[in-house]
Amino acid sequence: MTTVKTYLAASCIALLTAVAQAADASGRRSIDGLLAGRFNWTVGAPLVSPAVRPEDPCHAIKDPSIVRHNGRWHLFCTIRSQKRTHQIEYLSFADWKDADRSARHVLEISAGYFCAPQVFYFAPQKKWYLICQVNEPLRKPALQPAFSTTRNPADADSWSKPTLLYEQQPARVTAWIDFWVICDDARAHLFFTSNDGRMWRAETKLADFPGGWNEPAVVLRADIFEASHTYRLKGLNKFLTVVEAQDWGRRYYKAYLADRLDGEWKALAATKEKPFAGPINVRDSGPHWTDSFSHGELLREGFDQNFEVDPANLRFLFQGVTDEAKQGKAYGDIPWRLGILEPAN
Repeated sequence: MTTVKTYLAASCIALLTAVAQAADASGRRSIDGLLAGRFNWTVGAPLVSPAVRPEDPCHAIKDPSIVRHNGRWHLFCTIRSQKRTHQIEYLSFADWKDADRSARHVLEISAGYFCAPQVFYFAPQKKWYLICQVNEPLRKPALQPAFSTTRNPADADSWSKPTLLYEQQPARVTAWIDFWVICDDARAHLFFTSNDGRMWRAETKLADFPGGWNEPAVVLRADIFEASHTYRLKGLNKFLTVVEAQDWGRRYYKAYLADRLDGEWKALAATKEKPFAGPINVRDSGPHWTDSFSHGELLREGFDQNFEVDPANLRFLFQGVTDEAKQGKAYGDIPWRLGILEPAN
């Protein structure tokens, strides 16, 4: 009997070792593929659709920002409705299979235009931040980056009223959209695009955040459009920016790599023939529901200001729609839904 037990124990150890080695090998292949700009995905059925609201029919849910905290997903999105065109909605759920059935809460931080959220925990202040864009008619341009804060992201009613990031409009900037904050050990960095092939960066000391921003400067010029999102690649001492591009009415994502947040961004997967995410490298694993891969966010390892992601297991939450569903519609009427890109085997 002892011999049998010893044999079984050794077999289990061997099996677990083999599984771990296979996982390590798969992870190394994924990282090697990332650094070579090779991305392949599968997409299942949409996970979140617009809520049914008879008092203000909602036709799109888009611009997701997602964190995992205290055993639940906390999802913040822009919703487009008939009466109010730009609002931020909050959903919380333990598992993605329950996402579309979870309760919906529209944040009451503004009675006007507010959208395109980014949510994270700023550890130096032990406070949660929601970065978004708001309308300030006294500024030119009127669209402005703003922040809201809370101590509890699960309480939709606890977010503060938006405060503008800049006390005065930066002199060089005449257009900006889709604001993104990421920090290193000394500074917070603000990235945004200007819908004209340029991505910009500004910075402030961690001690001065959320104020103290310097004059933004252009850090990337390419065939890019909007929704640039930047992440720290765990264990690689590198940073990944994914940014949306256009292709004859469709949207897809490009990727760029840098050694530092204030460094040079080099093309990684930056054409429609070799994209980060587009029709050419996404395979349906369920019903076909999207031809565009638009404004999305990578699922993070943590929830703080470092925005770290696992390069061996990237997953991308995005907004999608078929060509047929958006045909003939104005941009604001497109029925976007949310789904996740999973790494293809």
